[in-house]
Amino acid sequence: MGLKDSIKQSTSLKKLVHWALVPRGQARPRLWVQWFVNPFYHKKGREAKIRRRTRMDVLPWNRFELGRNSTVEDFTTINNGVGHVIIGDNTRIGLGNTLIGPVNIANDVRLAQNVVLSGLNHNYEDVTRPIHEQGVSTSLIRIEEASWIGANVTIVAGVTVGRHCIIAGGSVVTKDIPPFSVAVGNPARVIKQYNHLTGEWESVVKKQSIAI
Repeated sequence: MGLKDSIKQSTSLKKLVHWALVPRGQARPRLWVQWFVNPFYHKKGREAKIRRRTRMDVLPWNRFELGRNSTVEDFTTINNGVGHVIIGDNTRIGLGNTLIGPVNIANDVRLAQNVVLSGLNHNYEDVTRPIHEQGVSTSLIRIEEASWIGANVTIVAGVTVGRHCIIAGGSVVTKDIPPFSVAVGNPARVIKQYNHLTGEWESVVKKQSIAI
């Protein structure tokens, strides 16, 4: 049995290791983890940049990867405490974003300002206990290649945004968005899709009106 498995199977050992890595009640790792563990454990591609004012709440028990020529801008928070955060090549994470794993962002993606991607939900079953004591559940968020996510967009756990999509600013995405689509609103709905047969964008709203 490896060290990792031994830690997982021992509640007391798991608590000790967690305390050694993260201060009690906090999400940010201890300085020694930031300085001496994360740089060797997490992957950062060639020419990738993480701006100085970014908050990196990343820990060694889940993956964090930033691909080649990708940038994480200032005032962004990245947290892999409950799931991997993987960012592909030539991707830009804009100012003031929040990424809580599990999140998988592909190549050539653009996230504008104040975007929230949270693969985490807080459980709520027992009304006699505070919600923060009831644990969490996670579901992977996927942003596929060459998509653009507008400012102030929120994408909830379990959603996939297909390749070559635009999500309009201020949208709240609660369900999957198919590839080559434009989506807008709260909850977000697809208003246009690209037709590869005709080589043109088609209005989904117009199609729905005809069907009614």
